[in-house]
Amino acid sequence: MSNIDVQATEISPTIIEEQKLYQSLGLSDDEYQLIKNEVLGRLPNYTEIGLFSGMWSEHCSYKNSKPVLKKFFSKGPRVVKGPGEGAGIIDIGDGQGVVFKAESHNHPSAVEPFQGATTGVGGILRDIFSMGARPIASLDSLRFGTPRTAADRYLISQVVAGIGAYGNSIGVPTVGGDIAFDDAYSQNPLVNVMCVGLMALDNIQVGAAAGVGNSIIYVGAKTGRDGINGASFASAQFDSEHENQRSAVQVGDPFTEKLVMEACLEISTNHADALIGMQDMGAAGLVSSSAEMGSKAGGNGMILNLDLVPQREANMTPFEMMLSESQERMLLCVKKGYEDEVLSVFAEYGVEAITIGHVTDDDHYQLLHQGNIVVDVPVDALASQAPVYYRQSKVPARIEQASTRQFVPNVASPTRVLRQMLAQLTIASKKSLYETYDSQVQTNTLVKPGSDAAVVRVRHYDKALAMTTDVNGRYLYLNPRIGGQIAVAEAARNIVASGGLPLGITDCLNFGNPEKPEQFYELDQAVQGMSEACETFATPVISGNVSLHNEFNDVPIYPTPMVGMVGLIQGLEHITTQDFKQAGDFVYVIGQTHNDFNGSEIQKMQTGKISGQLFDFDLENEFKMQNFVMQAIENNLLQSAHDVSEGGLIVAIAEATFGNHLGVNLVSELMVHQFFAETQSRFVVSVSPQDQLAFEHLLGEHATCLGQVADNDFLHVMAQDGEFKLSVSQALNIWEGALPCSLK
Repeated sequence: MSNIDVQATEISPTIIEEQKLYQSLGLSDDEYQLIKNEVLGRLPNYTEIGLFSGMWSEHCSYKNSKPVLKKFFSKGPRVVKGPGEGAGIIDIGDGQGVVFKAESHNHPSAVEPFQGATTGVGGILRDIFSMGARPIASLDSLRFGTPRTAADRYLISQVVAGIGAYGNSIGVPTVGGDIAFDDAYSQNPLVNVMCVGLMALDNIQVGAAAGVGNSIIYVGAKTGRDGINGASFASAQFDSEHENQRSAVQVGDPFTEKLVMEACLEISTNHADALIGMQDMGAAGLVSSSAEMGSKAGGNGMILNLDLVPQREANMTPFEMMLSESQERMLLCVKKGYEDEVLSVFAEYGVEAITIGHVTDDDHYQLLHQGNIVVDVPVDALASQAPVYYRQSKVPARIEQASTRQFVPNVASPTRVLRQMLAQLTIASKKSLYETYDSQVQTNTLVKPGSDAAVVRVRHYDKALAMTTDVNGRYLYLNPRIGGQIAVAEAARNIVASGGLPLGITDCLNFGNPEKPEQFYELDQAVQGMSEACETFATPVISGNVSLHNEFNDVPIYPTPMVGMVGLIQGLEHITTQDFKQAGDFVYVIGQTHNDFNGSEIQKMQTGKISGQLFDFDLENEFKMQNFVMQAIENNLLQSAHDVSEGGLIVAIAEATFGNHLGVNLVSELMVHQFFAETQSRFVVSVSPQDQLAFEHLLGEHATCLGQVADNDFLHVMAQDGEFKLSVSQALNIWEGALPCSLK
């Protein structure tokens, strides 16, 4: 390795070591010594240190989370590709696979909300079509602080605008997601984006670069100085000093991505014999895509000539070229002799593509620049041999010392409290935000945003895909293990309520600093809880993303592992929505209601905080209730179905009246305050009179009849000790008006 040209790098290796410049790139002293003494056996130069800083960041290497991620339930008879590829694939029959994954773009969105959100959408789309699948839908899961200032409102509006600008332009519908507001996210918003694709299972592509002499082809936009070392930025603590670190944020161009996507899909469909592997240039840019492709092949290396990399700025250094996260770029490995065939396809689409290197017969990862070798490192050292840390875990004091008493809300004026609840921003309608998204482009969207789950048809087949994102960080704050179980359970409830069979999940694990034992405890426990639920529901984790260090000035967000779930609806007649359909139908609640208020919306509304021990949760009972609802839908017994979640039973009932402006006249043995309990494993359903006997025979004691849907504009619910009484129009106005009002 003595042939490395040190002069071709900006700062001498000796100065890097003496001044510990590697620390500013996110490498620890121990990691630097490991690179110097064990990996290279010499002083690394500045470019090499840059490559290791990107590839050994948490965002790329999962060095703090690998021991935890191994606990995930990730196998199943339908799983075709699990964690480790650009996205996971599940078999949905007829030779087809559904492909999905989620990614986070939290820190970039905090710094530059429009571009941060935009490039989050672009990046997840590339993960999907890199597998050979066509993106058919995207969803977004967003967490913001309560909008109190102009800056708060600007951040929210720009994130939403960025998501819409990219999805609308590229022609992929934004069909669902979830949005919540809490001061825990005020300086560290969460912007998680999920994409779902569809493909023929005989057309799967993987991100590998194998075969000595095969060519490495760079495709797409030119490389610039945007997003340099963004992976390290995304993996670092966030504070007031880094609020304006815009150089770490990429700039997106959906029109270029559309051309890149169509060309890549044509290659994978019609020129598969020429293609060895394909991967997007996401986090850590060119180094991550190339090193990961080389490492996956096993036993091969590669050499890249950086003078051939298309550049849109003058005098870019090797460090900048390799760690730039300029968007709309892909890397392909193509069989030797087939280069012209592949390049001609990109030329037809007006997409720049150029051969920049080839696969070699050793394990070296080498970079040429201006005739000199400026990097020579083992490819596996970059891609698969980052150090793995087993962090200490400690139960947070707030959990150890939490009171066992459940909060009891004050509901002396039931109707007034319901009106207040409908105006809470996490409960209130998000229509004013999601209506800016094109949810119907591609003309396959059957259930648009606003229901329990979005539904997209599989064209030419009598089936559809239901999809949702869910998590309640407040529950996890009180008990990360049970909260993790509930996150998966609620996602499954939404799929089931829409008529689907839950298939699997992707996730974005948004947590604080794993080096702090209490925060590592949250991550570890949440994953265990999620895995337990995944195994119960037979919904393996097939892909995902870890986003740690979500803190601002040492204050962490709530532990927030977003769950993205996809389900299969066999028979379009089984698609079910939450809205009551006609007067005279009987309204039932499925499941039991208990005094479960700690961590609830009403506790936060009435006390300004959440506290105490989280209420109990029974996974087996949840699974049982979901199966009852699935059977009822399969037997065509339900007119509507809606899961009960934040805000409790009365909110679910109110939401079910809004779609068709139908009233209800209901009577219950519950106390009024219990209508706000957030007991899990419950659904509000409606049943036509002719199906009532069959429904009651199927559900037995697990369903309680509350009354009937009314042909009027009145929401009237009698409880044991009071009543809710207001017009549906009033309730709807409060629910739909709260968020637009707060954002003005």
